[in-house]
Amino acid sequence: MVSVAVLALGFALLSWPTGRCVGRLRRLTGLGGKARLLRLPRPTLLAVATGAALLGFLLAGPGGALAGSLAAVTGWRRWTARRRLRQTLVAVDGLAEALRALVAELRAGAHPAAAAESAAVDAEPAAAQAMRGIAAAARLDGDVDRALRASGASTPATARVFTQLAQAWTMVRRHGLALADVLDAVHHDLDTRVRFARQVLARMAGPRTSATILALLPVVGIGLGQAMGARPLHMLKATAAGQLLLVVGTGLVCVGITWSARLTSQVVLT
Repeated sequence: MVSVAVLALGFALLSWPTGRCVGRLRRLTGLGGKARLLRLPRPTLLAVATGAALLGFLLAGPGGALAGSLAAVTGWRRWTARRRLRQTLVAVDGLAEALRALVAELRAGAHPAAAAESAAVDAEPAAAQAMRGIAAAARLDGDVDRALRASGASTPATARVFTQLAQAWTMVRRHGLALADVLDAVHHDLDTRVRFARQVLARMAGPRTSATILALLPVVGIGLGQAMGARPLHMLKATAAGQLLLVVGTGLVCVGITWSARLTSQVVLT
């Protein structure tokens, strides 16, 4: 019986439809639209802070509501900052790779428009859009600076890279320099800055971990006090002094987290 069940399970796994088949069935049956209607909206800072405040009010009263909202806002800002930094590194790294491909095509003898189009084929989306803008401007002998601005920059660091690239292109046209050499210098500069930023972030992993552990020590102390019978949770929830200490303590922890993050995240791609 066990072998029969195993064989049946294996046959079911082998005959399980792939993602393409599932999507086709959803389109045929009309379930795709319902699935999209049931998709939850993306959380916002206000929603996260409100939810944390309601949870804190249920657990520890008005002081818990204020402390929960402070903790939620601090955590949300740190998470969005880390995500923004990763997106910036990925975008600038993609631009550096696209410039490397562009320089290789130029040195192989390709026209700047054809070289930019070739570099946009396998590039990251933001870099591909920038390369297509450069190709259009080079083909029509137009303004590369305007084309790069029209392509749109996802981050301030990407906008600065676009400005640097436009200035390099303008310098080439004005002084008759070799386009491949100038763009190669821009590529090496971007690549060096991205590698330096990643090295600094990797070396700051230890201090960030230490700061996180220090921020969690008050919670551990409350748990130890509760286990020893000192009843710190009762004091924090049922007394005015406890409510005040809960808000002040949470605020100090949030300030410490923000300050330590500022000290360990001074990596700016300029």
